[in-house]
Amino acid sequence: MTQARLAELLNVDRRVYNRWERGASVPQLDAVVRIAQVLQSSLDSLVGLEPMTPPQIHNPRLQALVMQMDSLSDEDQQALIVLMDSLLKRSKMTQLLTS
Repeated sequence: MTQARLAELLNVDRRVYNRWERGASVPQLDAVVRIAQVLQSSLDSLVGLEPMTPPQIHNPRLQALVMQMDSLSDEDQQALIVLMDSLLKRSKMTQLLTS
């Protein structure tokens, strides 16, 4: 994920996010919590208190595609995120309706 995309998801200016990443400034606690939520991580992981393990992808084809996603342009990554979100929401809705 790019700095610009993460800044957008956090609703902060990308220059502010860049300063956080460089250590030029420190985000307030509420921003750190939002970062953890957006990255689907724990606060402990963010501050290095536990090792981060990548999510397990068991489908080899899906794993190969995920490895290639980072090379896409920001625009293509965003389109892929929208598509994946839509498919996941549809799947959840189907599960709810058939339960």
